Amino acid sequence: MASANDMKEHEGTYDGFIGLVKISVPVLIIIVALVVLAIAS
Repeated sequence: MASANDMKEHEGTYDGFIGLVKISVPVLIIIVALVVLAIAS
């Protein structure tokens, strides 16, 4: 099992990953929408 120190590090890494996903998903949605509009026109 992971020690308490490892769990704190893992939680920090997980929090960073979730933060990155929260930022990157809307950006990707905007990019995809722009590409779809460019192809459709």
